[in-house]
This record gives sequence, structure tokens and C-alpha cells, in this order.
Amino acid sequence: MSKALTAEKRTAFKSSDIKSLRQSGRVPAVVYGKNSEGIPVHVDAKDLMRHVQLGGADIFSLDVSDGSPMQVMIKDIQRLNGRIIHADFVKIDKNTAVRATIAIDYQGEAKGSKEGGIFQVQATELEVEALPNDLPSSLEIDISNMEIGDKLTAGDIKLSDKVKLISSEEEILASVVLPQVTAEDTDDNTSGEPEVAPELVGDEGKSE
Repeated sequence: MSKALTAEKRTAFKSSDIKSLRQSGRVPAVVYGKNSEGIPVHVDAKDLMRHVQLGGADIFSLDVSDGSPMQVMIKDIQRLNGRIIHADFVKIDKNTAVRATIAIDYQGEAKGSKEGGIFQVQATELEVEALPNDLPSSLEIDISNMEIGDKLTAGDIKLSDKVKLISSEEEILASVVLPQVTAEDTDDNTSGEPEVAPELVGDEGKSE
């Protein structure tokens, strides 16, 4: 569990109030819970970014002013020009399964890359479901045995019995492919101008 995040309740909701919050380095947010209305709050932008960088499985204490600390996860964030402008938190019950997006950590170097192939990444995260304490912080995948032509799908990932895959098993995560042949490569394999049959010169060979 990572460091707690301090929040303050929001009481002003005009556009000008929201703008002032953001200009002061705060991010407006809402805390959602099962069978309860959302709690409008605001948090420090830099502190929030630290939790965002930890990924979807980060469970932490949200210490709200005038309230008891609660265990939450980041449900969603909204960005504008790379800057976080709003966040949604969801309360966590340790006995209730939750869905989270987990980052994929590719380990090693593909065998096919050493033989001239190119390792391509199609996905950097997977959606899974588990009890909060069973959620992995990341998914480490060893790619060292992948050869040219191999594809890695979500269904190939070995998960704990306590973790359920939500993403499609057919989703392609990575592959090793041959380099594409470019037009320049093709031109390099040809030499000089194409041969042209010589034209007949003069009137030789013509009949009177």
C-alpha cells in the first residue's frame, strides 16, 4: 500500500471555483462508494500524479478532512494537454473483488530480435479482477523465448488462481516480426539502367 493522499471536501462548484482550484495546484475529484453518493473533494496535483504513476492496482488511504480515512483506488482520470484536471476514486472493500488495469512489464530480449526480427508491443496493460489484496502491482512477462513469427496473447499470461482475466484472451500483446522491405532496399538490389534493345541504324537490311 502506498503513501496516503490527503483530500479536502469541496463546497463550491461554479466554473470559476473549479478554475481557481486548478490554478492553485489542486485537482477536483469525487469519491464513489457502494450504495452511497459521491463525495466531492480536491487533492494536491503533484501528490495525485505519484499515485497515477503507480498504476491501476494502487490501493491507498484517502484522508478526507472532516471524515474518517478510507481505502480507495483511482477509478478514472481526465487530462487536458497532459495535465490531470479531474479524478474519480472508488472506495475499496477488502472482501469485494475489484477490476483494475495492470501494467505489463516485459522482461528479457526476444530470441527473434537477436536473429534480425523486431519485437513489437501492441499492449502495455491488461484488465483483471481480484480481491484488493490479491491484485498484482504489475505483470512480469518473460519474452526471451519468443522467435520470429511468434505472437503473445492475453490468454498466454499465467495468472494466479485468485486473479481473473477481464481483457479478451485473443488480444495480442506483443509479437516478433521480420523487418519490412522498403522501396530503397529494393532499389539497392538493382544495378544501372534497364537494358534497351538497340535501334536499327540506316537503311541496311531494307528491301528496295
